[in-house]
Amino acid sequence: MPPRIAQVDLPGVTPSRQQRSRETTLALLTAGAELLRTRSLAELSISELCADIGATVGAFYSRFDSKEAYFNALLALTLQDGREQLLRLPPVGSVQPGELDAQCRLLVRGTVLWMRRHRGVLRAALMRSEDGPNNWTGFKELAQVLSQRAALLLRSPAPGGSTRRRKPAATAEERKTVAFGVQVVLGTLVNAILNDPGPLSIDDDEIADRLGACLVLLLRAGPDGAPHEPRGRPGKR
Repeated sequence: MPPRIAQVDLPGVTPSRQQRSRETTLALLTAGAELLRTRSLAELSISELCADIGATVGAFYSRFDSKEAYFNALLALTLQDGREQLLRLPPVGSVQPGELDAQCRLLVRGTVLWMRRHRGVLRAALMRSEDGPNNWTGFKELAQVLSQRAALLLRSPAPGGSTRRRKPAATAEERKTVAFGVQVVLGTLVNAILNDPGPLSIDDDEIADRLGACLVLLLRAGPDGAPHEPRGRPGKR
C-alpha cells in the first residue's frame, strides 16, 4: 500500500505545507522503498534515488538531514502501516468466534502481506541492526501488540453463541502460547526476508497457508506438547 500525502509528517522530515513539495517527499519515500527491494541500504544511492523521480540531490537534502534520517522516515512509515493493517486482523465479522483455523489463517495471511509489501525496508533494518543502530524497538512493540490481538483467538464465545456478551480474557498460559506462536510465525518470515533459505519464499502464497496451519497446531498444543483445545467451540480440523 503506497504511503499517502498526509503520512509524510514524520520525525526527521522537514515539514512543508506546499502540495508539490509534499508530493516530492512522498515520491522520494516511495521510490526508496522500491529500490530497497533489490539492494541494501549501503547500495542505495541518493543521486540514483533522486534521478529515479526527476528530483535534484538538493531537493533530497532540503527534506532529509541525512540518509540516516531518510531511512528512519521509511521505518516510521512501515510501522505506521503495520499498526493500521495488522492490528485490524482478523477482520471483524469475517469468521465466527471459536473458528480457530480460519482466524489463524487470516491473521498469518495479513502478516505475510504486510511483510511482503515492506520487505526491502525490513531487510535493510535487519542488516543495519547487526552492526549499527537497533531499529527493532518499534517492531518488537508491534509484535507484542499483535500477540495481544492474537490472544483474542483463545477467548471463548459467549454462552448461547451470542457475541454481544462479555467473553473471559485469555489466561496467562494461553497468552504465552499465543506469543510463542506469533514468535514462530514472525521468525520464519524474517528468515525468509533476510536469507530466503527456501523451500518457500515470502512471495509464495503457500507460506501463509503453511504458517497458518502451524499456528493452529501451536495454539492447540499445551506446554508439554499434549493436545489442548482452546476454550470455546473447537475449530474445524
